[in-house]
Amino acid sequence: MAQEAEHVLMDETGMRRALTRIAHEILERNKGFENCVLIGVRTRGIYLANRIAERIMEIENVPVPVGEIDVTRYRDDRSGRLERAVKSDAAPAMDIHNKKVILFDDVLYTGRTVRAAMDALMDLGRPQMIQLGVLVDRGHRELPIRPDYVGKNIPTSRLESIEVLLKEVDGDDQVVITQQRRQNG
Repeated sequence: MAQEAEHVLMDETGMRRALTRIAHEILERNKGFENCVLIGVRTRGIYLANRIAERIMEIENVPVPVGEIDVTRYRDDRSGRLERAVKSDAAPAMDIHNKKVILFDDVLYTGRTVRAAMDALMDLGRPQMIQLGVLVDRGHRELPIRPDYVGKNIPTSRLESIEVLLKEVDGDDQVVITQQRRQNG
């Protein structure tokens, strides 16, 4: 019989510090925020992108455009890929042509969600560049994708899962790792 063991890896304070550090790194790398936009991957990525935008606003006192992208139709592990050319609800509500797009998601695992997000972005325009930020990088990439900004690297086994809980969705801020344990009987 299997039993799950759960451990909190980041609490609210740790998440806040990580997002503040990422905001500073974004500003340093891009020499400010001119010609940049933040795009959060639905669902949790958009809330994290909004939090980073708030920190950049506090630091630089400049408006930070934030958009949201739904990659469901672009996933290679889901059916309905042919519909994506017709439906465009994945589109952020802003022009990304010739902009530096900072794509943000909660957890980077195989890289397939990020690839889907890049495909969706390229259907919307041609950004000057795409940078990737994640709260957690857990490893196990299946595609050659590397984040530019990482809140925390958490090496995991494939038997473990990482869950990011956010106040906006879950009522609490924390990152939890769950591990399957075998119980001898």
